Amino acid sequence: MEIIGRKKEISEMTLVAESHEPEFVVVYGRRRVGKTYLVNQFFDNKFVFKVTGVAEREAKDKQLANFGESLRRYGSPLCPNPKNWTEAFSSLRTLLENTKTRGKKVVFIDELPYMYTRRCDLVSALEHFWNDWGSTRQDLLLVVCGSATSWIVKNIVNNKGGLHNRLTRKIYLRPFTLSETKQYLESRGIVFEDRDILETYMVMGGIPYYLRLIEKGKSLAQNIDEMFFMRKGRLDGEFDNLYSALYEESDKYVKVVKAISKLNRGLSREEIIKETGIKDGGGLSTILKDLDQCDIIRAYSAYGKKRNGVLYQLTDFYSFFYFKFIEKHPATEKGFWKYQLNTSSHNAWAGYAFEQLCLYHYPQIEKALGISGVQTSYSSWFSDNAQIDLLIDRADRIINLCEMKYSDSEFIIKKKDAEDLRRKMADFYEKEKVRKALHLVMVTTYGVKKNEYYNMVQNEVTMSDLFD
Repeated sequence: MEIIGRKKEISEMTLVAESHEPEFVVVYGRRRVGKTYLVNQFFDNKFVFKVTGVAEREAKDKQLANFGESLRRYGSPLCPNPKNWTEAFSSLRTLLENTKTRGKKVVFIDELPYMYTRRCDLVSALEHFWNDWGSTRQDLLLVVCGSATSWIVKNIVNNKGGLHNRLTRKIYLRPFTLSETKQYLESRGIVFEDRDILETYMVMGGIPYYLRLIEKGKSLAQNIDEMFFMRKGRLDGEFDNLYSALYEESDKYVKVVKAISKLNRGLSREEIIKETGIKDGGGLSTILKDLDQCDIIRAYSAYGKKRNGVLYQLTDFYSFFYFKFIEKHPATEKGFWKYQLNTSSHNAWAGYAFEQLCLYHYPQIEKALGISGVQTSYSSWFSDNAQIDLLIDRADRIINLCEMKYSDSEFIIKKKDAEDLRRKMADFYEKEKVRKALHLVMVTTYGVKKNEYYNMVQNEVTMSDLFD
């Protein structure tokens, strides 16, 4: 099957596959984002050795037995299960030395974090395997992968011991863009209008596994009900599975994410401490850093507050949808979502989710504005009286104030809207004392209707631009 998107990642994989040097590659990213699929498809499942960790982190004997079974499956002459990881990687070395495959010998260790148990020698054994032997083999391509992003980053990417600076390539896999989401759905024969694809993204993000569960011939509302709100739905229990797969002590992470979800602009560190009861210190710093690395939240400083005033904002679409709806509405036989369309709760959720979608597609907004070649920085800004979700500060002495509005038709700027926008702009000018022109950009689904207030708009970006 054709790989949708992933052009940058495929280019990187091609480079290491064709190199004449030993290669140690890590592929990491959020659970369900398609890491294993990418590696399997790119190499067409042609590995000299492949093993996948068992999803039981404390079952050391089971992990070693699984590794031993994989060794035998790929032709290892050593039959007994390894007693420890040093022995396991020694057996892998023997297998590879006796492999007659020409060209790159590709070794794929999937879900490596699952193999790690407390006080085991997995990391040190991997270090010795690579440093003592693997790094001397020009024909070896070692690929490790795992959904527990925080573990991968700490123990492999930022390893302070024997694996420090040993990786030859780091490939971080992000969710699909809107354009890639549309391509993926079309490849599965699913016919949605662009607005339905937009709302699909606002519910579950560009996560391939979730998108794969959408059934053709059914409306988006039907699919959402059957995935999230019907008894024994296709994604029943996914929230707990997601966080337990990503993090140990996942309850603390969920507590932080839930607190952050309550305020659209996000929370400061002090507000998180007050809301969760988690003490300030290294533990909280680790939680926030891990969540940021997995694209669950983003840490940002508002305009004019570059060194302090960091806020943490929820950016994972599925988590936000879960807290707003799934958690509060138990599954039924009739479902829930089809009754929510165009209600006030639906519209409030959609407004915020659309803003986050626009932030994620910031490069598409820049392209639509014709400023891809201009040096820019983007940020948010807020005061006691106003909030601006996206400011694009340009080197050509213009600041774009982007106002994002989700609607089912052309957006109409009413008198109250115009007054609010003027107040925001005036408040921003007064407090930040900027010496640049402030251009209002409306980012909407179907454009802005021309009326007596339309002239205040300098540029428009529409839904179709976000699919570019």
